[in-house]
Amino acid sequence: MAADSLIDAPEGVWQETFELYELILKRKAKEKKKDKGKELIELDNWFQQELPAVIDKREERYLTKEELIKLMQWKLSRGKFRPRLVDLIKSNSPETISENTRMAFKLLPNIEKSIKKLSELKGVGPATASAILCAGCPQVPFMADEAMMTLPVGKGKLEYTMKAYLQYLEQLRSKCLSKLCKTDSVANWNEHKVELTLWTFVTASKLAPELLPECKSSAAKRKREGTGSGERDAKKTKK
Repeated sequence: MAADSLIDAPEGVWQETFELYELILKRKAKEKKKDKGKELIELDNWFQQELPAVIDKREERYLTKEELIKLMQWKLSRGKFRPRLVDLIKSNSPETISENTRMAFKLLPNIEKSIKKLSELKGVGPATASAILCAGCPQVPFMADEAMMTLPVGKGKLEYTMKAYLQYLEQLRSKCLSKLCKTDSVANWNEHKVELTLWTFVTASKLAPELLPECKSSAAKRKREGTGSGERDAKKTKK
């Protein structure tokens, strides 16, 4: 199923797809060895639920060294495992991490400056920086491969640069979020929720396509209905 079919789909399809997230994550976990699958589910629950709540309770938003190490483990459990990155994260001092992440959150909503600040940490690039910011601010989407693949920025070889992230952010907002916010203000759509929905759609398309709702855009539906009506009228005229 083409990824762009979700981009053009009505809001109801987006919401249905988003609600499949936990189920699809479990399907992905089953693809891994038993202990790794269990770890993925536990780490994802921590990143999506527990860490944001902890950060929100702090007087100032920041991450501890232990949290940053765990965040990197979450990121790697979602994608390719690169243990060297964990070692690099561990080489940063606790003080450097807490101060750097605190400053990065203060620089928001200037995401570019925030990512540059976080990139001063060893082992942190734009993708990991986006995960850090996302944990404390859902208006900053994580740079997930699957989400990028649905947008123009990800149609070729995926790049993990500042330029690519800013393109990803702009396209996610202009092609997805703006439309969703116009059609449904109740569902509380934000950048992170859009990113999770795109991830769910792409992952489900590979692992369990039968679970996905039918992706038909309202525009396409109107076009088909209009065409059908025109054909009927034409047939009547010929008679």
